[in-house]
Amino acid sequence: MSAAIKNLFSRAAPAWLQAGPYALVFLLFFLLPLALIVAVSFWDATEYELIPAFVPKNYVAIFEGCASGPDLCVTFKTYLSTLKFCFLTWFFTLLIGFTVAYFLAFHVRTPGMQTALFVLCTIPFWTSNVIRMISWMPLLGRNGLVNDGLMATHLISQPLEWLLFSPFSVVVAFIHLFTVFMIVPIFNSMMRIDRSLLEAALDAGATPWQTLWNVIIPLSRTGIIIGSIFVITIVMGDFVTIGVMGGQQIASVGKIIQVQTSYLQFPLAAANAVILLLVVLMIIWGLTRLVDIRKEL
Repeated sequence: MSAAIKNLFSRAAPAWLQAGPYALVFLLFFLLPLALIVAVSFWDATEYELIPAFVPKNYVAIFEGCASGPDLCVTFKTYLSTLKFCFLTWFFTLLIGFTVAYFLAFHVRTPGMQTALFVLCTIPFWTSNVIRMISWMPLLGRNGLVNDGLMATHLISQPLEWLLFSPFSVVVAFIHLFTVFMIVPIFNSMMRIDRSLLEAALDAGATPWQTLWNVIIPLSRTGIIIGSIFVITIVMGDFVTIGVMGGQQIASVGKIIQVQTSYLQFPLAAANAVILLLVVLMIIWGLTRLVDIRKEL
């Protein structure tokens, strides 16, 4: 009996049995909640109750007025505002993240120093996002260090109002919070580049800029795409950063969903969430067309 049990466990389990636990987790914590959100988005609601039904009124309400008039409707304006924050955050996090990853991968020689500096980049994650956002207020406020410094040097005569509770402060906070999501995958891709390719490019007469553009960037594209997906998906659904750094005055899709949820408008919030999910999936689909991530990893 013991020999039979030992023989049973010594053999590899079938593929379906190995994938079973992961499939169950995927079903329970992703597909099922997503299906519930889609179902609730078609429900009806009154001031006092939710009514299970299949009505398109929530989607109609979201796009109400979008087909008439020369001006953009509220929904389109909100999505444009969210996409603007998303693009600016993506651009600056990519610029900073690529620079930091390039320095760590190609200019820091010892593995110990690379590890130390890489860990240094993760130190902001040791504190809450809210605390990191609040830390900008003494710097960017009307009586903050930036305004006091500019006024002390007579570069301005009165405090700059747009430094805090503005689109500028929202983008600054996004960059501060999410740059590390760009650094990590790009650094990982750069560390996998064969250094002999760089030597071959230099031996062939390529300048450092040509080597960067024709060798390093193409070989780092997997990390760039993965980092871009991380940053874009987080920013598109964010409402805390925009609420805190925007002074509750700037609209975003995530903020609208949060407000609707707080007012117990769950079907309308679910419909907005489904539309947001579709928009994000289209962006991710476009990014994954640029590189086959599964092949590259």
